[in-house]
Amino acid sequence: MARLPRLNLLNVPQHIVQHGNNRQVTFVEAGGYVVYLEKLNSYAKEYAVKVHG
Repeated sequence: MARLPRLNLLNVPQHIVQHGNNRQVTFVEAGGYVVYLEKLNSYAKEYAVKVHG
């Protein structure tokens, strides 16, 4: 059964979790993790969102 659409309410924080398929490791090399963090930072600034964690 498909998941129901999530509510996207204005000014309500979203809880987002990053993990691999079947909870496998997402980043094997440190360089991949660095690129991920750089892109996350870039998009957070572009879309004016805050990242906590």
